[in-house]
Amino acid sequence: MPNMKVVDMAGKEVGTMELSETVFGANVNSAVLHTAVKAYLANQRQGTQSTLTRTEVSGGGKKPWKQKGTGRARQGSTRAPQWTHGGVALGPKPRCYRITMNKKEKQAALFGAMSAKVAENEMIVVDAISATSYKTKAMVAMLNALGAEKKALIVLPAVDPVVVKSCANIPGVKTTVYNAVNVYDILNCDKFIVAKEAVEKIEEVYAK
Repeated sequence: MPNMKVVDMAGKEVGTMELSETVFGANVNSAVLHTAVKAYLANQRQGTQSTLTRTEVSGGGKKPWKQKGTGRARQGSTRAPQWTHGGVALGPKPRCYRITMNKKEKQAALFGAMSAKVAENEMIVVDAISATSYKTKAMVAMLNALGAEKKALIVLPAVDPVVVKSCANIPGVKTTVYNAVNVYDILNCDKFIVAKEAVEKIEEVYAK
């Protein structure tokens, strides 16, 4: 069972905690992680891009010139793709890019992502993450104390508007709650910062 030291917002060690072997000590399946990341990015696409084909562009009902005898190439409509103001050939149309994963795959990917962060010493458990006022400076000081100067994902046990807004202007920093973490955000961050209460709730929800 993995052990993790617990620090405060100043980076000082205040204790230790045992992590669930199921959630934070799982096998890391790179193929499942790849599928999860690909699915996440694909599912962000709206797929609403659209172009007009020759049948959808207004006009062009009249044949430009007669079929034979002009010396020019035969044309049936001025809205064919080769004409200016004509329709688009083989252009994009609205479609769904969604990729689905079953429940076991999603769980394996999530456990694998969190276990990878533990194995690589990129997970930091903080005793409590809070802020008394809307101050970005306080959150920057915490990140510097924790050695998270680059991209960081902060996981809270519940939505805290003060912490969320205090982190909003910090480049590369994202905040979320324990039940909304996803594989892409975990793998995309350099430091996975989780409040102790959030760790307990993650284990309570997922380690069943």
